[in-house]
Amino acid sequence: MNPHLAELQAYPFERLAKLKAGIAPPAHLAHIPLSIGEPKHAPPDFVLQVLRDSLAGLGQYPSTVGLPELRAACASWLERRFGLGAMRVGLDTVLPVNGTREALFALAQAVIDPTAKSLVAMPNPFYQIYEGAALLAGATPYFFDTPTERGFLPDLDAIPAAVWDRVQLLYLCSPGNPGGAVTSIDLLRRAIELADKYDFVIASDECYAELYTDEANPPPSLLNAALAAGHSNFERCVVFHSLSKRSSLPGLRSGFVAGDPTVLRDFLLYRTYHGCAMPVPTQLASIAAWHDDEHVKANRALYREKFARVLPILAPHLQVAQPAGGFYLWPDVGGDDTVFTRELFAKHNVTVVPGSYLARPTRHGLSDSNGHNPGVGRVRISLVANLEDCVAAAGRIADFIQGIHSQGRSS
Repeated sequence: MNPHLAELQAYPFERLAKLKAGIAPPAHLAHIPLSIGEPKHAPPDFVLQVLRDSLAGLGQYPSTVGLPELRAACASWLERRFGLGAMRVGLDTVLPVNGTREALFALAQAVIDPTAKSLVAMPNPFYQIYEGAALLAGATPYFFDTPTERGFLPDLDAIPAAVWDRVQLLYLCSPGNPGGAVTSIDLLRRAIELADKYDFVIASDECYAELYTDEANPPPSLLNAALAAGHSNFERCVVFHSLSKRSSLPGLRSGFVAGDPTVLRDFLLYRTYHGCAMPVPTQLASIAAWHDDEHVKANRALYREKFARVLPILAPHLQVAQPAGGFYLWPDVGGDDTVFTRELFAKHNVTVVPGSYLARPTRHGLSDSNGHNPGVGRVRISLVANLEDCVAAAGRIADFIQGIHSQGRSS
C-alpha cells in the first residue's frame, strides 16, 4: 500500500459523526444540518432540462480535454466575470474537471516532485483536500495562519525564505473557507512575485467567487493579478471554478481549471491516464449554466437574505458579521468547540462543525500535536439550508447560548 495513506487524518465529517454518535436529540425538533457546505437551493430548471435532453450522450466515451464548446463557455465566463478582456483566455488555458475537489487533489499529483523534499503551502484553517493532496504526492504540508487580526488573510511575507525555497505548490482560497475573506489584488500579486522568485505553482481555489456581499465589488481572481503583473500567459497560476456553489449543482460534479497553458498541458497528460473525463450530458448542461448569469444573481440574493435574517438573531450572543464572500459564519464560541457542537446537537438538533476539525495544530508551520490550532474555540456554520431552516437554527443556537449563560449564573 502507498505508505502516505497512513499519514491521512480522518475527514472532518467522519470525526463529526463520531462526536455525535449515541446522542438522541429532541424528537420534536427536526434536524437542521449546517455542517457540510452543500448548497440546498433549487438548481436552475433550464440546466436540468439540458441534462435530461442529453442523456443519449452517455452512449459515447467523453474526451478528457472536453468539448470545445464547453471550454469556450468557461473562457467566455472568465472574461465576462473578471473583466479580463476579449480573447485573454484561450481554449488551451481551460480544462474541464469533475468538480474543484477532484482537480485540487489531482493537480498536486501532477506538479509535485516527490524526490525533492517538497513543501505544499496552504492556509490554516483549510479545505482538507489540500493536505491530503500534498501528502499523497509525497510532499509535506506547510500551514500558514489566517488570523482574526488580519481579517482571516495570510501574511505571506512572514513565511521564511527557507520555506519558500522548498515550496512547489501554494494553495490559496478566496473567498476563504471558513472565514469568508476576499484576497486582494495586491496580496495575489505578492503571491505571484514569490512564485516567480522561488519557482512554484499557485493553485487558487475560487469556488466561492460568485457568492459575495457587495454587488459592485465582486472578488477578483488570481488571473486578474497575473495580468496586472504582466503575466499575459498566466505563468505559474492556475484557478479552480465550479458550478456547485455558483449554480447550486453540487451533484453535477462540474467545474474547470484555467491558467498557465504549460501547466495545464502536463495536467491534461496526467488526467488522460487518471481517467476523469466529464460525461457528455454533464458537459452540455454545464455549457448552459456557464452561459447564464441571471440565475447566479438570484442565488446570491438568497444567501444575502439569509445573512440579513440570521445575523440579528445571533449577534446578541456571538461575534458574527456578514463575511465578504461565501456562505459560512466562523464565530468564536468562547469555549470548547467540540463540546459546543455536541451539546448544540444534543439539545437543539442543529449540526455545525467544530473549528478544530478544520485546522491543524502546528509549530513553525508544520504539524505538531502540541502546537497551536487556530480553529480551537470556533465553529463553522454553513447557511446552506432553506431560509426558514436557517432562521430556525439561528433561534435554536441563540437559545442554546442563553441556556449556557443561565446555567453559568446559577452555578
